Amino acid sequence: MTASARNFLEFHDIPEAGLRSIIARAGALARAWNERTMPQSLAGRRVALIADDSGWRNTTAFDLGVQAMGGICVHVPIGFNGREEPGDLAGYLGNWFDMMVIRTRELAVLKAVAAAAPVPVINARTRSNHPCETLGDLAYINSRRGSIDGLKVVGVAADANILRSWVEASIALPIEVVQVYPERWHISDTALLNERFRVSTDMGELSDANIIITDSWPGDAVGDALAGYRIGADILDRLPEDAIFLPCPPVTRGQEVTAEAMEHSLCQSRAAKAFLLHAQNALMEWVVG
Repeated sequence: MTASARNFLEFHDIPEAGLRSIIARAGALARAWNERTMPQSLAGRRVALIADDSGWRNTTAFDLGVQAMGGICVHVPIGFNGREEPGDLAGYLGNWFDMMVIRTRELAVLKAVAAAAPVPVINARTRSNHPCETLGDLAYINSRRGSIDGLKVVGVAADANILRSWVEASIALPIEVVQVYPERWHISDTALLNERFRVSTDMGELSDANIIITDSWPGDAVGDALAGYRIGADILDRLPEDAIFLPCPPVTRGQEVTAEAMEHSLCQSRAAKAFLLHAQNALMEWVVG
C-alpha cells in the first residue's frame, strides 16, 4: 500500500477492515499501557507534530504515544496560512519525517498537504471534522460492549466537527447515526449523506440510543432557544442502563449539559478520552504498516 493510501484525513478514508483492526488493537494497547509494556512499534520513526490551532488533548496524546512506542516526535512551529504554500511545506517536511500529524482549521489545507507529502498525514482536528476523537470513542465503546456493530448513536448537536466525524464513521462502519437538533443546524452536506445517517428534531430518538453525544451550542443560538435539547439527569435516567453518554469536551454546564448530567453514571467522558491515546497509537501503528 502506498503512503498516500495510509493517510487519515476523514474517518472513512480507512476501509472497514482497517478500522476494525485499529479499534481492536487499541484495546490491546490500553492493556499494554496500564502494564507499562508498550511495544516499540515506532522505534526509529520520526513524527512531525504540527498544531496550527488551539487545543491540547489529542496533540498531547500523540506526542506521548510516539515517545512511549519508541519514536521521535518533534513539534514543528509552522502555520499553514503564511507565506509558504502547504505543498511546499509538505515537501520540505517529507525530507526529514516519516509521518505528519497536523491539527489545523481547514480540511482543504490538510488535503493539499497530504496530496504533496511523500509520507502519511494524520488529521489531528480541523473545524470540519475530528476523526481521531471518534476513533477513540469507538475504541472505548468496543472495550465496554465487545462490539460496535449495530450501534445507534444519537448526536444532540449542531453541524460541527464532532458530529460530522460520527457521520463519516457511519459511511464506513455498520452504525446508525441520528442528529437530533433544530432543523436550521442539520447536516446537509451531500458528501456525508448516506443510508445509515438521518436527521430529526425529536428528542424521543434518545429512548433506544446506545450512545449519546453532545457538542457546544452554536454561537448563533439566541437566548435559551436550545433549552429543549439540553441533556440533564432526568433524560439520562430514562435511558437503557448500558447506554453511554459522551459529552464532547470542553463541556459547557448549563448549556448543552447540566452539571448533574456530568456526574451521572452513564456519563463516561473521562474514561472514553483515555482511549484517545490508545486509538491514536493503534492508528500510528497501522499507518506505518
